[in-house]
Formats: sequence, C-alpha cells, structure tokens
Amino acid sequence: MTDLSGMWLGTYWQRETPTRFEVTLVQGGNTLSGSILDDSYLGEAQLSGTVTGRQVRFVKRYLTQNVPAIDYSGTVSEDGDRITGQWSIAGFDSGPWEAHRSEDDLTASWQNIVARDLASAGAR
Repeated sequence: MTDLSGMWLGTYWQRETPTRFEVTLVQGGNTLSGSILDDSYLGEAQLSGTVTGRQVRFVKRYLTQNVPAIDYSGTVSEDGDRITGQWSIAGFDSGPWEAHRSEDDLTASWQNIVARDLASAGAR
C-alpha cells in the first residue's frame, strides 16, 4: 500500500464548473487526515477518512462556512501518484474529482518548471 502523505493538487467539478484545491494528506495505517484549501470562497477545510488498499474515503468539513459535510471516495492509481473519484453532499449534489501528488517544496517546483522552459527555449 502506498503512503498518501504529502501535498496534492486537485480539481473538483460542481455542475461542470471546476474548482482547484491544495490538500495536505497525513496517513497513519488506514487512517487519513489533512487540510484542504479550495480556490473558492469556501476556503479551508479539514478532512478525515480511511484508506483500504487503493480505495480512499474521507469527509471534508469547511472551517468557516456553514456548509454540509462532503463525502469523497476515490481510487489511487497503481503508481500512487493520482486519485480519481466522486464527491457528494447527501441528497443535494455530486460530481467528479481528481488529485495528483505535488512537490512539497513549491519554490523548487517553480524553479524546475522555469529551468525546463528555459532548456526548451534554448533547444529551439
């Protein structure tokens, strides 16, 4: 079983409108916890859930908004670097979501992108 701990970047779709998010996952055995920051007015949320094999289930609860808890379920890719699944608010709404691992050091990630782009420009 792959340890899902770390920084992930993702998107969920509500009525075909995408919303990006950053999530920090902490896995201990089958237990999953973490924090999510949505790129929307809803802001920060906490999550708690479980991992069983490649199946993930968690509940997201926003910290500052009076929004019902949101259930997420998903499947981890074989390489452990991607999760895809569905979210739902009981009896109200649902949609797809996906996330992929991100480098923990966002500055290093940015520097890698710039270096790659400069190398590509030099190769032309």
